[in-house]
Amino acid sequence: MSEEAEKIKEKNDGLVLKGSANLGAPMDEELVARAKETEFKEHMSGNREYMRDMILGSNDGLVSIFLLIAGIVGGGLQSKEILIAGVAAAVAGAISMMAGEYLSTKSQEEVYDAEIAVEREHMKYFRDHEVQEARDMLKELGIEGELLDQVIEQVAADDERLMKLMLTMEFGILEINRRSPLKATIMIGFMFFLGSIPPIFPFVFPIEVYTAFAFSAVLSALSLFIVGAVKTKVTLKNPWYSGLENFAIGAVGAIVSYVIGLSYGVIF
Repeated sequence: MSEEAEKIKEKNDGLVLKGSANLGAPMDEELVARAKETEFKEHMSGNREYMRDMILGSNDGLVSIFLLIAGIVGGGLQSKEILIAGVAAAVAGAISMMAGEYLSTKSQEEVYDAEIAVEREHMKYFRDHEVQEARDMLKELGIEGELLDQVIEQVAADDERLMKLMLTMEFGILEINRRSPLKATIMIGFMFFLGSIPPIFPFVFPIEVYTAFAFSAVLSALSLFIVGAVKTKVTLKNPWYSGLENFAIGAVGAIVSYVIGLSYGVIF
């Protein structure tokens, strides 16, 4: 626990004790004990808006390249051919993911910028309407009467304050969640290529095809499990469940791909 988290925890324990005492009733010992035992968990900072890119990139690299290799092995190709195909697919896949991510993220940010521009126009020419909208949204949250009047007075006194309120409540746009197209592009491309390494790596060595495929399967399975488990540091889910879920999805896909490859060998 960080120093800041420890300070917050200590302050919270004191508030629980003070609050119980101020009620004029015996302190709830269970509540006090639970407050002291509960660890203060800090929010993820920094790159949480890019978490989907990290998970999508690494998972897609792992699953798509291993499925490709499983299909090729089932089709009867040799290690050198599999290695060339795997590397080509990894490079092509990373470039494709980067191009798609850049365009989609840039488009999404452009939509946000357009909404912000429209909202600024509304603030300039239809300010009373925007203030009334803000009042209605705050009222839906349960803020009423004199308190609502005070809040609206404070918010409406500053254009940027009113703008932030409207963007957050009307459109769900928070500056902290805005995404850089360039950063998202680099993130997903790098993670895709990184994820593609475990299934390809065993074919670098001069060993029998099915031996290399067995090592590829083990490395891919471990990597899928690790990716699923590591993300629970943020999602706070069970790491075993998340890891096995990730592994199961990849395993099903690999079996289907391998069977298709075998079928190709039989049919053709």
